[in-house]
Amino acid sequence: MVGTRERFTGDLAPCGRRVDGEHYRDRDDDGLVIYDQFYACGCRRTRHEYHDGSIRETAVRHDGKVLLDDPGPEHGA
Repeated sequence: MVGTRERFTGDLAPCGRRVDGEHYRDRDDDGLVIYDQFYACGCRRTRHEYHDGSIRETAVRHDGKVLLDDPGPEHGA
């Protein structure tokens, strides 16, 4: 797997600020998809789609407060 990084500007971070940052995307041929966003303020957001079709999403503010940690209904089952 070889991922790609792209810069973005003015996206809404989990803390509510509009800031710049970077996307990281990666995937394999079997269905794994990784999509991570890193914001200049220190917030981050992730979405991982696994081979079994399950999805895990997280959103963490720059102060470490977890706003979303959703492993999806099927992950780990």
